[in-house]
Amino acid sequence: MTGRPWDHARHCAALEAEAAAFAEVAAGAGLDEPVPSCPGWSVAELVRHLGAMHRWAGGTVRVGAPRRLSLRELGVSFPVVPGDHLPWYTEGAGRLLEILRAADPDAPVWAWGVDQHVRFWSRRMLFETAVHRADLEIACGRTPAVAPDAAADGTDELLENLERAAAFAPKVENLRGDGEVLAFDAADIGSRWLFRLLPDRFEWSRHDAPDGGPGGPGGADATVRGAASDVFLFLWGRRKLGDSALEFSGNDDLLVHWVENSAI
Repeated sequence: MTGRPWDHARHCAALEAEAAAFAEVAAGAGLDEPVPSCPGWSVAELVRHLGAMHRWAGGTVRVGAPRRLSLRELGVSFPVVPGDHLPWYTEGAGRLLEILRAADPDAPVWAWGVDQHVRFWSRRMLFETAVHRADLEIACGRTPAVAPDAAADGTDELLENLERAAAFAPKVENLRGDGEVLAFDAADIGSRWLFRLLPDRFEWSRHDAPDGGPGGPGGADATVRGAASDVFLFLWGRRKLGDSALEFSGNDDLLVHWVENSAI
């Protein structure tokens, strides 16, 4: 795997922009509108969820939690009056950014992913917010997009932490095989992620073409190809198999196996 070029400060800056973009879209959305990419949720429930995640992450960093703390343990409360949802969300996002920027990114803290440091949370909350901003835009009939460099870092982040996600998304354990390889190609930035299914685990690697052309070796059993933003959104389930924004080739069963078992 290649090292990630983003640091804590850059993740915080991008998180600030994503949080503001979410608030802007939410301000024009009806709280009762359904969110198709989060079945059963309304816009109000999406706002509550993301606001809660911001408070959970911020509280975890603020107290330097050595273990997973619940929302109740961290004293998180929710808005009661529907009109309070957006101010409540905005307050929580601002407080999260204050906490992250004041913290030492190398300080140890509990995290569900691989990196057990404060910097995990600035990165995780950036992409948590980006994905739910996409959900909100879908609910409003818009076509979401993520900046290519952010989408590439977000793809790294997802694949890096996917094995650990089995603790709360047990189907991840089904991502096993006999050496089959899935390729995720970001054609606009010349990056390719290879995901190999093995009998007892999976492996992944990223390959970047120095000239921006097609990246990485061939030989994949199935390939998803498109812009970095669309590949990222596909990996997060916000673009579906057959989506016209992407090209799908190779073993259809392998692609379905990915979709059915990779969701976190």
